[in-house]
This record gives sequence, C-alpha cells and structure tokens, in this order.
Amino acid sequence: MKRDLYIDFAKGLATLSIIFIHTAFWSGQFYIPAEVRVLSLVFDVALFYALSGITSGSNIEKTFYRLLKLQITYMIFVTLLFFADYSFKVFGLSFFSAEWLQHFYSTFGSKYAATAISAEPQWQTLGNWYLHQYTNADTFPVVMGSFWYLKVYFILSVFGVLILKFFPKHINWFIALCIILTLLFNFFPFYYPTGQVGYVSFYLAVFLIGNRMRGKKISTLMVPLLYLAVGALLILMFWSYGSDIFYQINRNKFPPKIPYIIWTLFSLVTLFTLYNRLKVTKENFITYIGKNAIFFYFAQGISSSLVYFIVVPINGKMPWWIMMILIYGINIILASLIAPVLKKTDAEGWKILEFLRKKTAA
Repeated sequence: MKRDLYIDFAKGLATLSIIFIHTAFWSGQFYIPAEVRVLSLVFDVALFYALSGITSGSNIEKTFYRLLKLQITYMIFVTLLFFADYSFKVFGLSFFSAEWLQHFYSTFGSKYAATAISAEPQWQTLGNWYLHQYTNADTFPVVMGSFWYLKVYFILSVFGVLILKFFPKHINWFIALCIILTLLFNFFPFYYPTGQVGYVSFYLAVFLIGNRMRGKKISTLMVPLLYLAVGALLILMFWSYGSDIFYQINRNKFPPKIPYIIWTLFSLVTLFTLYNRLKVTKENFITYIGKNAIFFYFAQGISSSLVYFIVVPINGKMPWWIMMILIYGINIILASLIAPVLKKTDAEGWKILEFLRKKTAA
C-alpha cells in the first residue's frame, strides 16, 4: 500500500508546531508576549491523536508490538538522558560558575542546588522514568514536560484498538460516550478525576473520530459550516468566560477543559478538511520530520532546553519578535541534528538487545 505523504506532512507540521510551543512557553517566557504564547497553541498535540486514529487499525497484535517497540525506544532514550543529565551536574561546575548553575536550575523551579551535587546517580529516578513517572530531568526540563503526551498515547492506543477490534459497529457510540464524559467532567468539576482519565476521555474521542475519517473526505459544502461552527463556539466561549480566558488557555490544557477543547477545534477541522484534499506527492524536509516524528519529539525536548543557554545572554538586546524567530530557528536546527543521533542510538540499542537475546537463548 502506497504511503500517504499527507499524513507524514501533517505530522511534520504538527511537530514543528510543538517545537514552537515549547520555544514560546519555556525559554520564551522571558521575552515573548503572552498573546503570542497563547496563539502558539492553535496547532497543538490533539493533531497527533487525530493522525494516530487515521493510521490505526484493529490488529491488536500489531498495535501491541508497536507499543512495545515504542516503550523500548523510550527506555533507551531516557537512559541516555539520565546519564547526560548526571554528567552535566557533575562536570557543569568545570564550565559554569555555581551561581550561574543555581540560577539556571531555579529558573525552571528545580530543587537541585548547584553547590550540592550528589556524587552518586539517583537510580530510582531512572526507574521511575521507565515506569512513566516523569520526575524532572533538571538539565533538560522540557523533556519530561513533554512526556505527559506519551503516557496518554499508550493508554488510548490500547483502548482504541480494543474498541476497533471488538466494537467496530459501535464506534460512534464510544465517541458519544467520550464526549459525554468530557462534558460531565467539565460541567461538574468536583467529579473531574485525577490522573489520566480526563485526558483520555477527550483524546480518545479525537482518536476515534480520526479513525472514522480514514479514507474519507469532508464535502466542500460542509467545510464553511464547520468553520462557522468553530467561530460560533469561540464567540460563545469569550461571551461565557470573558476575555481573560484567552490568557488562561494553557491552564485549561492540563487536563483538557472546555476552553482549550474549543481552542483546538480549528486545528482539527483544518486537518480533516485538508485530508484527502491536499495532495503531497514528493518527500521533503517536513515529511522527513513526520516520518521520524517520535525522534524529533524526543529531540525537541532536549533542544528546547538547550536554547535557554542562548536566550539568557542575548535577552533584551534585540526586538522580541526577531529573537523569537532566531531562537525558533535554532531550536529546529538543534532538533534536526539531535533527532538522527537519537535514531542511530536507538538502532544500536536494538542491536545490543538482539545480541543479548541470542546469547541468552543459546
């Protein structure tokens, strides 16, 4: 079956959008206006869940193998991250002053003290990462700040494939159930559960809607109606919550509440509108990112942390918008350099695992 380059293209653009979001909300907190940071959330993580729904099928064995492979890739990455973080803590004082390091970590709210570096690695931290307890990686805070997406993806992928396998004729009912639960949690906040339930109820609906859209095309007559509906909901949102809700969109993202959900609808409508309408016939840099989205997603956590070292010395020396474009460009370049290294490291890690498997099997 011929690969749909539109999916890779959309994943690539969504990844670039995530890089911009993390540029704006992490190091960008020092110089980017709040309005721009909020607007960066227009094309956000919901796109990945929708695209995952489009590409997912009902093959349980294939899905579970893909998730197992992703888990191992994730474990290889966080192991590398663990030693990189520890090495910086040990050797950082050789290159930076204790005061500078203290300022660096305190900026991100870390309890780590540059003047009291432990000589022993905290192995329990690595164990927690393996089990998806995302305690902070002090030197690379954006990495763990990004990984909430991964846990939710694992959960909804399992629920999603079970629904697609055993209830293929009742997918619409499950979409309705997810929407009802999401509305219930929002209208009655005291029922809103902790943990990942709130995330899964909304994003599973997005996943299943994406699957229902697989191979389909939104009619030309429906497109303006959908955008009008999104516009009406945005107006209703501002009328109900007041104009201040614009600055609170990010607060309503964790877990997703109605203002953030409405905010994401424009991107989802755009994604489904262009699906089977926009033809991408040649591979390019964006489709390359899309094909390697998981490695770019891991890489941007590192690169979005590293650009802090650039932001601090140049902050205030140029207009904010020039600085934003500069840092965003550097972030993309760094992620593009780091992602292939992570991909290569992952391949070597798999070779080691295969070698160990053969040795133990013998």
